[in-house]
Amino acid sequence: MIDERLEILKGLRAGPLILRAIVRDLPDDVMRRQPATGEWAIVEVVAHLADTEERALARTRRMLAEDRPELTPYDPHALSLERAYLSLDVRDELGRYAALRTEAADLLESLDDAGWRRTGLHGEHGEITVQQLAAHTVGEDADHFAQIARLVPTG
Repeated sequence: MIDERLEILKGLRAGPLILRAIVRDLPDDVMRRQPATGEWAIVEVVAHLADTEERALARTRRMLAEDRPELTPYDPHALSLERAYLSLDVRDELGRYAALRTEAADLLESLDDAGWRRTGLHGEHGEITVQQLAAHTVGEDADHFAQIARLVPTG
């Protein structure tokens, strides 16, 4: 039998290692090159992943501490402008993502069954469990890693 929670934890812990490997040794101009108007450069995607991790961890903590808290959606594009993602240092954002991800994985690993089943009310997705939020986070990683990989020059 496959342990879905263990699979989620493996994916969460692998995320920072995979991301660092994808962007390792890329020159700064490649990190900051936007593929088209309105599309994110690599550094922007990395900053988005760090911000998303920060929000997912905060949501998880609320779901564990409160009964069915309302989880307000946020606008990632507005946040990217507010924080000026394109000007950020990619190494700082990689470090922030890795630290937050370790904190989140450690928290999830400490949960009992009841903790994984705690719920919140997401403004876009409706009622979600801690487990569903964690699984969604792993899925988003895969999407964004592929997005970054497509921006890495080949040859």
